[in-house]
Amino acid sequence: MNSTPINSAQAFDLSLDGTQLTVRVFGEWVLSTIKEIDEDLRSQIKGLNYDQVLFDVEKLSRMDTAGAFIMARVIRAGDHSSLVWSTANANDVQQNLLKEAASAAMGMAPPQPRAWYDAVHRLGKGTADACAEVVDTIAFFGRILVALFNMARRPQRVRWKSVVALIEQVGMDALPIVMVLSFFIGCVIAFMGAQLLASFGVQIFMVDLVGLSVLREFAVLIMAIMMASRSNSAFTAQIGSMVMRQEVDAMQVIGLDVDETLVAPRALACLVSAPILTFAGMVSGLIGGAMVAKFVENISFNQFFMRISSEIAVDHMIVGLVKAPVFALVIALIGCRQGLAVKGSVESLGRRTTASVVQAIFAVIVLDAFFAMLFLELNY
Repeated sequence: MNSTPINSAQAFDLSLDGTQLTVRVFGEWVLSTIKEIDEDLRSQIKGLNYDQVLFDVEKLSRMDTAGAFIMARVIRAGDHSSLVWSTANANDVQQNLLKEAASAAMGMAPPQPRAWYDAVHRLGKGTADACAEVVDTIAFFGRILVALFNMARRPQRVRWKSVVALIEQVGMDALPIVMVLSFFIGCVIAFMGAQLLASFGVQIFMVDLVGLSVLREFAVLIMAIMMASRSNSAFTAQIGSMVMRQEVDAMQVIGLDVDETLVAPRALACLVSAPILTFAGMVSGLIGGAMVAKFVENISFNQFFMRISSEIAVDHMIVGLVKAPVFALVIALIGCRQGLAVKGSVESLGRRTTASVVQAIFAVIVLDAFFAMLFLELNY
């Protein structure tokens, strides 16, 4: 069936195909510009016979509530009180804004919430979205691991300048805060352990408690949580901003591999920085425990560190250092994946940044539980 074009102002273009009216909108549909648009649109749709409307907003640069309301006038035109309408090339914000405007224009009352149905619907949608997110993340991990393996075979492809700069950003800049937090964690463990063990008269075992917990768990967890909240969010924001400015698309057009250019250097920087930060956290945590032992329980520094070296095996430190690069790789890849998943709006960037931090911390806790069970089975 032939389509009949209807010429109009530069703000929109109408095309009638049978009983379907296609409305292509251009430029800005905002309060300051809609007066002329409204008058022209009314005159163009007057007398047209259609029962379906398609809004193509691909070339729409900006729209506010007033513009959406004027656009929705088309839905009410014709002989029907409620027309079938749809959108093309619309993002979530435009879709929701036009939906509300259409409901208001057609005089429809807002839908009544259905308690049980809406709850089940949200639960099902959330479950489906979570499963899709897990699948996409695993696929992204596999893709990046292949890229890292290829770069390991050909080290000349690694962007070493970027890696070194990111090591400074991820590792050296985070070193003071990791050491301070680990110091106070060591103090808290030592103080609580001393209070608990004092009832049995065996305060000296507080040293074992501090050494075991700091070396095996707390130092690497503090490092991972700081990296997830600091570096992970930075990766998402940086890459997401590049997506919004279409820099990632430009890189692909000129033939650059996004995985090797953006993701791999960040993953390598985290892999190198994580053991350094973890070791610094271990040292700082032990010093914090030694300070409490000295000034609360009168255990000298010499006694404290002699007991650490005699009673706490090096294996416990190795366990913490082994977990560090695994946590770092997961954190880096989650941050980069969420950045690449940004859709182009500030709202999407904020949502993805929040999701990256939450997912990274959740993944770290789950992996730590997995490692605990693994090392328990290995008696390590």
